[in-house]
Amino acid sequence: MTQFDGTTLKRTPLHAAHVRLGARMIGFGGWDMPVQYTGIVEEHRTVRAAVGCFDVSHMGEFEFRGPDATPALQRLTTNDVAALQAGQVQYSLLCAEDGGIVDDLTLYRLADDAYMMTVNAANIEKDWSWMTGHLGGRVEARNLSDATGLIAVQGPHAERLVGRLADVDVTAIGYYRFARGQVAGVPAIVSRTGYTGEDGFELYLQATDTARVWDALLAEGKADGVQPIGLGARDTLRLEMKYALYGNDIDETTNPLEAGLGWVVKPAKGDFLGRAAIEAVRAAGVRRRLVGLEMVDRAVARHGYVIRHDGKAVGEVTSGSYGPTVERYIAVGYVPTGLAAVGTELEVEVRGRGQRARVAKTPFHSPRVRK
Repeated sequence: MTQFDGTTLKRTPLHAAHVRLGARMIGFGGWDMPVQYTGIVEEHRTVRAAVGCFDVSHMGEFEFRGPDATPALQRLTTNDVAALQAGQVQYSLLCAEDGGIVDDLTLYRLADDAYMMTVNAANIEKDWSWMTGHLGGRVEARNLSDATGLIAVQGPHAERLVGRLADVDVTAIGYYRFARGQVAGVPAIVSRTGYTGEDGFELYLQATDTARVWDALLAEGKADGVQPIGLGARDTLRLEMKYALYGNDIDETTNPLEAGLGWVVKPAKGDFLGRAAIEAVRAAGVRRRLVGLEMVDRAVARHGYVIRHDGKAVGEVTSGSYGPTVERYIAVGYVPTGLAAVGTELEVEVRGRGQRARVAKTPFHSPRVRK
């Protein structure tokens, strides 16, 4: 793949397929990616009602093997790695000493002493440097990002579509679990995970096999209503679930507790990077929280817009859009803990004008993942 040098965007193994399908392409995290095909709202609703295929090959994959892999990852991530069984997936965080979030990730236990970590596309180089700089011990690390393709198949018809192409019983794969097998005749890791709030799978493939599987999914899934889905709908789908987007909702200046991610921080497991700082925040009390906002006035609250209460600036929007499923304008942002209660009346400054908003219960749309 083309290397990003500040002017050249990298291309996933499916770039030619996106162009052939008429996708509108944009630069995202150093990659040339499809933002939409037929339209964001239509694609969003396809995933909620039927099934959609996403190219997420821009994500990064690292592999860690060796007798010290488990203690090393236990020390570098916030969740309890020891609780993971082989064939299971875990959502977790990398944190700095000050408790700031270096990245959010998923961790796959491949075997007793072998793991795969999936990280955000824009953070691949940063995370690789972070991990290799902190690992220590008897751990073999490999960056598999360029050699790996990743397709997400999401929606209520995802199981039957993937099931027809896979040689493993996908109905037996539980939520946040995975199996190895073949899909469309090529080796794959079939993972029951996603970023939409719908049931579905993420298919890890050799980069050279990715186009074959993509074409097979779109051909086989016609009767299921399958459509290719761009990053625009991926963003509105995750926003309705209040799933965090790194670089918008969380970053190295945010603490897991204020971001609502305390559930993946397990201090009882022992020491890990950032533990002392996170526990200090817990003891002192969280001063601000990431909350859901529903716009009372018809306006889009975008990243960076100021949130006001009684005319005073109190916070900032981190993500916002129209929610096609909930049929209203929604957002998330940080406000002081005292203003975080559902129903609190606020204003968002949109193009110099205060637009009414209120703190909303989240997720905005109920998840339909298969537990």
